Amino acid sequence: MATKIIYFTVNGRPEQAEFNFDCPSQDVKDLFRAAAEAGPHDILKLYNTKGNIINISPQLEPNSPHACYKLEVVATDCKREPLGAELAVALGFDLSSMEKRLQSLEKKILIEAGETPSIVYEMKDQVELFREKLESVEHLSWLGLFKELSEGKCKPSPFYHKRALRKTREECEHVREKFVQMSSLEVTEEVRQYLKTPTFDNWQWEDTEIMVLLQVMYTDLDFMPAFNIEVEVLQQFLYEVYRRYNNIPFHNFKHCFCVTQMMYGLIWLTDLRSKFDSVDLLIMLTSAVCHDLDHTGYNNAYQINARTELALRYNDISPLENHHCAVAFEILEKKESNIFRNLTTEQYKRIREGMIKCILATDMTRHNDILNKFKCILPSFDFSNKDHKDVLMMIMIKVSDISNEARPMDVAEPWLDCLLQEFFNQSDMEKLEGLPVTPFMDRDKVTKPSSQTGFIRFVLFPLFMELANLFPCLEQHIIDPVRKALDYYTDMERALDEKKLNRAQSENVARSKETTQDTRESPPPNQNNSSSSQPIRTSRNPAEP
Repeated sequence: MATKIIYFTVNGRPEQAEFNFDCPSQDVKDLFRAAAEAGPHDILKLYNTKGNIINISPQLEPNSPHACYKLEVVATDCKREPLGAELAVALGFDLSSMEKRLQSLEKKILIEAGETPSIVYEMKDQVELFREKLESVEHLSWLGLFKELSEGKCKPSPFYHKRALRKTREECEHVREKFVQMSSLEVTEEVRQYLKTPTFDNWQWEDTEIMVLLQVMYTDLDFMPAFNIEVEVLQQFLYEVYRRYNNIPFHNFKHCFCVTQMMYGLIWLTDLRSKFDSVDLLIMLTSAVCHDLDHTGYNNAYQINARTELALRYNDISPLENHHCAVAFEILEKKESNIFRNLTTEQYKRIREGMIKCILATDMTRHNDILNKFKCILPSFDFSNKDHKDVLMMIMIKVSDISNEARPMDVAEPWLDCLLQEFFNQSDMEKLEGLPVTPFMDRDKVTKPSSQTGFIRFVLFPLFMELANLFPCLEQHIIDPVRKALDYYTDMERALDEKKLNRAQSENVARSKETTQDTRESPPPNQNNSSSSQPIRTSRNPAEP
């Protein structure tokens, strides 16, 4: 049976893994987890020679010892006891040592035999049954409670219409359990620094891992001691936020993370910590987290035209954004998830006011008003002026909200696919319900590049460049990537236009040939018809009688 060999390093130590091409995915992951001597809930990432994260799966590209991958445990529970330590005391022998021996034996079998004997799979099945009975017992995690890393890039399914809009209770509880198990993980410094950059790739992280990273943001900005936020309350808040983002193609929990991560990165890149106080920073980060809560995938125009309950409730004034705010403060009204519960009344009032301003600012119908206001104050911008700071905070969340094109193309382009899917879903519904069809969402009129070139030119650039005028350091981080994105989609649009032109020309040539062929094959005039018995002359020679 054909096998592949993967060369990699872990903690600077060279290793190699050999497994069959059709080896089960979980076996490959277990093999790498054993090589890293990682715990069952630690987060592992594999990097290629370019430093990009690649998936640990049977589809890994074989490499050479000179082009080693790098395996890292990027988040680990530094507080946990050595694996199996609790049972070791109870049972009188070292389970940790036994586990390592078993892992070593399995690895040896794979290398020497070229395949895993069927008895090993039978034993794994028996262990799995045993694990299901005991998985709620935390100290038995050594039995095999391995974290499931997703296959491929975690792009949202193209079949969202087949999923329930709301997350099921079982789905949420499963994520909650994993998050609790992983919440004490200590993220590496390398990942912490990566998290502060616009190049961060969200597609390589699961929802539970994303929740850990959101917790890191609150911790690294020193919000926990500054506002006396208990870890358990923050975790419950993040879980409630996750629960209230819906199963839709674009405005989902991963979008929430991307916006928050960009806001977090901008705070560090612009050194805003030295210009704003902690309350303002808390407003900005938490507004980003909550800015699209319970979005259903249909924009304000649809809400108003369809006279939905939200449009009626908010009198057609930013129905979605008002709803996002309301849901956020529903979560914050619960004591167990209120990260502001230890603040003074004045602090809470200021945060509530700031969050409402920020979240309402994400309504694109207010885009020009907010941008023009920022332009007016920019020449004399004063960080000590509350009104100036309020406008900047609104600009920051707007930039974060539509910042996908500031990311690397392999991160940004899948997001555009998701957005177009959501747009097309809405226009399809508008057609079915006889409502006005939103032009930029109509699948019959919009192409992928045409949807972006105008948006970049007339929305992104004017907004991003004004922010970069205040913070010149952002030029390389958000302006340059957007320029590249515009070039990319302009070239794509030109190629599509040329393709259409060539197709039209080909069709015209084909029609011309068909017409000529039909003329040649048409029957001669009826000879018995006197009106057509004489030859038809197209011109007359004057010399003729």
